[in-house]
Amino acid sequence: MKLLIDAQLPLLLNTILNELGYNSVHVDSLLNGDESSDSEIINYADEHKLIVITKDSDFFYSHSLQTKPSKLLLVSTGNIKNKQLLDIFRKNHVQLHELFKTANFVEINSNGIASHE
Repeated sequence: MKLLIDAQLPLLLNTILNELGYNSVHVDSLLNGDESSDSEIINYADEHKLIVITKDSDFFYSHSLQTKPSKLLLVSTGNIKNKQLLDIFRKNHVQLHELFKTANFVEINSNGIASHE
């Protein structure tokens, strides 16, 4: 599973996902870093076949209306501590991997995971 982590999520999430065996990059490593526009992020993700991980609802609307990005993981935990967020990913990464074999849009929150397609 190849992932692109949006700017409002911690860099440490990138490290953890890579340690868990995923191929992930953080938006900070793109040419314009955290100043990258949503369209730049979408184009980069789709060109490289990456799942966008974000808290930004703009990506939800773009995916819902235009299927862009083509694969989306929406983090809807609200404001939680980074440790809690990272623990959610550690606990659920296998299920996420399985869901994305068939789904294009998955949502994760403090209570669990839901596939919307």
